[in-house]
Amino acid sequence: MHTEKFDSFFQGNARTHLLSAINLALDEDGPDLTSEGIFPPGHELSAKIISKEDTLVIGLPLIPLIMDACADTPWSWTPLTEEGALVPDRTVVATIKADASHLLKAERIILNFITHLSGIANLTKQYVDQLEGSGTALLDTRKTLPCLRYPEKYAVLMGGGQNHRKNLTEILMLKDNHIDLAGNMTAAVTKLRATYSPCPPVEVECRTMDEVHEAVACKADRIMLDNMDIPAIQEALEIIPESIETEVSGGVTLETIRSLALASDLGPDYISVGRLTHSAPIADFSMLVSE
Repeated sequence: MHTEKFDSFFQGNARTHLLSAINLALDEDGPDLTSEGIFPPGHELSAKIISKEDTLVIGLPLIPLIMDACADTPWSWTPLTEEGALVPDRTVVATIKADASHLLKAERIILNFITHLSGIANLTKQYVDQLEGSGTALLDTRKTLPCLRYPEKYAVLMGGGQNHRKNLTEILMLKDNHIDLAGNMTAAVTKLRATYSPCPPVEVECRTMDEVHEAVACKADRIMLDNMDIPAIQEALEIIPESIETEVSGGVTLETIRSLALASDLGPDYISVGRLTHSAPIADFSMLVSE
């Protein structure tokens, strides 16, 4: 199985947070007293992970990380499809052999990750398909489950979307609270650029045309048009120069995203959708265990 995208994404902080999430998940469950009470040490079981719908498969490289974290005896696994593949219902995507207590302890954690990440990728792909040919890219947001941001954003990438900022250092986003407390937008942008050298890109959230005009005058790196209707988006895109990136956000659905992308001949550079991560239904997978 090729894991280049997984390995490339999960480096540095991303890998540290992923391993922490796995360990916390194992700690939440505590010892598997049921399995330990039924199966003696050394009792080996086999398992098949099976899709129960047509779905993208995301998270297979997590299996060895989870098994390494919970198994202190030899185990093995075989991936039977590529990470990111689209498989039909009833596809066996991987097999695992391990000591019974270790395999059964890992079962739910493995499935929780794969079903959640595959579901995010499936929903992301639906949004990406709606944007085909528009020239607008799909972005995720920071509306992620605590401690699962990196795997969730990885799933968005695997579904064909792009990541917005992974943390608060990559892009400096000015929201209404920042602007109000700083006095005004101009003061806030000036303060950021005076504080950091080099200064990360500055994005300004705008809800009105007055705010758009001020953001243009401030030469923000990106302007977010937040919860604007199509006529307002059209007007805003007409006055924002090509040197400033544009992003449409707020209440975007599968039914509205294409019309927002085609709101103007110019079109926004990005549309961000929080529901990719906060509202994606899981993909259905099961684990069948046998002697």
